[in-house]
Amino acid sequence: MTDTDSPVSAVADYPLPDSGWAVLDDRVVVRVSGPGTDKFLQGQFSQNLDEVTPGRSPRAAAATPKGRAYCLTRMVRDRDDILMDFPSDLADDIISHLRKYLMLFRGTTMEVVQEISIIGILGNQLAESLAGDALESLKEPGDSIALRNGLLVKTQPTAEGTARFEFWQTEESDAVLSDSDRMPATDWQASEIAAGVASLTAATQESFVPQMLNWQHVDGVHFKKGCYTGQEVIARMHFLGQLKKSLFRFRIEQAEDLPVPGSALFAGERSVGDVVNSVKYHDGSIELLAVVRHDAAEKALHPDGLPGAVLTLMPLPYPVPEREKSAQSDT
Repeated sequence: MTDTDSPVSAVADYPLPDSGWAVLDDRVVVRVSGPGTDKFLQGQFSQNLDEVTPGRSPRAAAATPKGRAYCLTRMVRDRDDILMDFPSDLADDIISHLRKYLMLFRGTTMEVVQEISIIGILGNQLAESLAGDALESLKEPGDSIALRNGLLVKTQPTAEGTARFEFWQTEESDAVLSDSDRMPATDWQASEIAAGVASLTAATQESFVPQMLNWQHVDGVHFKKGCYTGQEVIARMHFLGQLKKSLFRFRIEQAEDLPVPGSALFAGERSVGDVVNSVKYHDGSIELLAVVRHDAAEKALHPDGLPGAVLTLMPLPYPVPEREKSAQSDT
């Protein structure tokens, strides 16, 4: 299980397997340690650190003063420390930014932890091979249990109902996930899209308020905690009902080119949204997550440069009630 030489694949299996596991080697794990750990993170992230416990490992976002997310992560309590995961290609930038605030907390450190790996798991059966009967205690996404060699977190299922978990392996494990169940990391990335869980790239960093990414619906924003950087904008958008665009899932039956993160979606000649994540399947189809204006999501949409690639709206595994409350136009 500690081998990080994952199978190489530029495309995902279609349909996605109901059972499988992949080493998520596109993530970097960092450890925040020291007396100021909780206070430091409380002032920078959208999650209430009081609710990050051995039994609860919620998501969180860090934002600019203008409320634009530059980091989407999960927080895991490891004794007195907090573990978080950052995308590998953004990790240096995120760490450099956060250390500007960390300087105020003497004796508190934030370091990359090479020996911790994250394994994405599809299906209850494989998760049970790690946790046994304790798996029954994981009721909701974000629930977690400490195992001898790490921590198992239940995460959002796909809209099609496939259970998903993250195993944060902190030590060498005797437990064996069979190589026959190993899948390419691309399959896990596709399952993230099917679960409506966004991730940021260099092209989309600082582009969206967390609610535009449905982060409040994957337990990533705590609206009753105290102040943190960007909180004023995030809270105002929530309490005043100002959200006019959010994350949607789409499918393209056939397309030669994959719409890349940060590229535009059009309704006719009008830009109405932006691609956040995308994946191509073996059968030539494409799925993507995109932030789109609520008043345009059900129109005939196509990606920039691909006028013949019609987008079909796909379900998410959670409701987004803000779509029903938003005005039809913000012009």
